[in-house]
Amino acid sequence: MTDQRFEDRGGDVRAGEELPVTKLADYLREQFPQLEGDLKVTQFAGGASNWTYRLQFANADWILRRPPAGTKAASAHDMGREYRIQKALQPVYPYVPKMLHYTDDESIIGAEFYLMERVAGIIPRKNLPRELELSEDQTRQLCENALDALIELHSIDIYEHGLDELAKGEGYTERQVLGWNKRYRQAKTWNVPKSTEIMQWLEQNRPAQERLCMTHNDFRFDNLVLDSSEPTRIIGVLDWELATLGNPLMDLGNSLAYWIQADDDRIARSTRRQPTHLQGMLTRREVIEYYCKRMDVDVADFTFYEVFGLFRLSVIAQQIYYRYHHKQTRNPAFKHFWFLVHYLHWRCRRLIKQQRKA
Repeated sequence: MTDQRFEDRGGDVRAGEELPVTKLADYLREQFPQLEGDLKVTQFAGGASNWTYRLQFANADWILRRPPAGTKAASAHDMGREYRIQKALQPVYPYVPKMLHYTDDESIIGAEFYLMERVAGIIPRKNLPRELELSEDQTRQLCENALDALIELHSIDIYEHGLDELAKGEGYTERQVLGWNKRYRQAKTWNVPKSTEIMQWLEQNRPAQERLCMTHNDFRFDNLVLDSSEPTRIIGVLDWELATLGNPLMDLGNSLAYWIQADDDRIARSTRRQPTHLQGMLTRREVIEYYCKRMDVDVADFTFYEVFGLFRLSVIAQQIYYRYHHKQTRNPAFKHFWFLVHYLHWRCRRLIKQQRKA
């Protein structure tokens, strides 16, 4: 029996992010004549990049995704691309929610948007719901099930299912390294390190070979949906904004950058966004070993992928801090992101140093 106490639900819509409910409801009734009752709109606390709303009619429970104010469709907030990737992937990857509708007509809500069916369940954010208690064995099972969902994504035959046309593919690793290096230089402020040696190391240590597959590139617990009645079971994978054809080991490296374990230092623990600290969760080293064994890949040295993931995360943090530094946002949560950049680069240098000693 489903336990709805733990389900992730929408809350009040944030000030300045309201939707024109009447206009939206009229449009949706034109597209879906079967809709009944009034439209109720709530908003999810997550999804700081793109705004995510829950739309409820008497006979429908949907999710609406739109870009934040002031962005263009051709930018990183391309709702059409996100919709098309999920629609193409859903038949062969059952964790993708069912896509319902997309429009680039910005006259309806002020931006393009798409609709999908809501996957009702638990989203494991920084901490699991207070009353949800998992044993150590259950926590390990949840961890392995999450990794299995990533492995299942990476195992899809993109050529057999016609997914190889979704993105560029070949040369992905080089594009990623050069692209994130460039973004860091462009977003640099006076109070963060140049870190030229890290960027040069990434360019000089790119693996010669790469296997292409479907990658998520933001695969974290807070982008997963768990079954409310069986909370170790994954029933949904959300937020496909960064999905593309890419290098699966880099996808794992990106995930590891967010993977804070119980014995990490105090700075790392202060940045934790998912419950990877719980007893039963695998360590980063165990994650790598589990993944490589299940995928039957021999990676003697995973340092490049770990360093890339950490450096990429530092660039994301610096891009956010750059906006704060130049008073493009006044969110006080971003005030000390420059320090996080220093810390992440310290971890990069430590990994590189350990590799050289090995």
